[in-house]
Amino acid sequence: MAFKTRITELFGIRHPIVMGGMAGVGRAELAAAVSNAGGLGIITALTPGSPELLDAEIKKVKSLTDKPFGVNMTIFPTINSPPYELYRDVIIANDVKIVETAAGVSPKEYWAAFKAAGVKVIHKCTAVRHALSAERAGVDVISIDGFECAGHPGEDDIPGLILIPAAANQLKIPMIASGGIGDGRGLVAAMALGADGVNMATRFCATVEAPLHQNFKEAMVRNDERSTNLVFRTMHNTARVAKNSISDEVVRLEREGAKFRDIRHLVAGERGREALASGDVEGGMWWASMSQVHIQDIPTVQVLIDRIIGNAIDIVRNRLDKALVDDKVGA
Repeated sequence: MAFKTRITELFGIRHPIVMGGMAGVGRAELAAAVSNAGGLGIITALTPGSPELLDAEIKKVKSLTDKPFGVNMTIFPTINSPPYELYRDVIIANDVKIVETAAGVSPKEYWAAFKAAGVKVIHKCTAVRHALSAERAGVDVISIDGFECAGHPGEDDIPGLILIPAAANQLKIPMIASGGIGDGRGLVAAMALGADGVNMATRFCATVEAPLHQNFKEAMVRNDERSTNLVFRTMHNTARVAKNSISDEVVRLEREGAKFRDIRHLVAGERGREALASGDVEGGMWWASMSQVHIQDIPTVQVLIDRIIGNAIDIVRNRLDKALVDDKVGA
């Protein structure tokens, strides 16, 4: 038994579950495990470190699965921006069929190149107006990110319970629900709200195959719905990260009027990468969503996806269906 949606049909996958793009974690082994389990695995283009290394990572995924997978390409303008055009060309040259984009600027020129090469484009948005703009530009799927998500939830602070149906009311193309989803209940809820599937990132971090130090996986099991902080709020670049001594300090300093230069030493990417490598959960900031409350164990990806689908089917069959009654009986 499985769910058939516009997402499963469009991507040729068994289950409407997509792995979110994750810096440092979206590697070949995890993506292949998600795809082999019936979902859509996603590797993160910038994580390998260069276009040449991305080329090798894509080839590695193909050696580990014959199922559909995609590549996430997040495009943010920086002083020393990566050579995004070269990453795009590597994706196309390797005949990747699915790309997930997220951007701080309009990626229309990249979409045009991907579409011309027959690549299906998922675009991640945090607002309905941005989703509609991407739909008009020709993307194939919208991934709508609620306020509960890890990473950048935008500045509107709209939770998924409101954002997902608001987007579904206006979008004509398929939509994936993102943000705070980590179990079968979340999948059923998202579909009831109008989504064609779900995007999970934090939940996949706490799996056997995730290339993440065991200390971080165990921290997610311990954490609950209050175990995140919103940083960079005062800088209008809000980001949701795991709650630890570092992110607590960043929040405190921001409340006192700190500028970016005052917190740079705390939020530096190199510091975070060193912490992830060493297993020091207090050593730097790390991404995590409110879905940590749903993380009770560290299963294999196959076990996790089977459990989510099984629980979702059970909810539909044995809770929702049985809740329906003919209120006219006996009248």
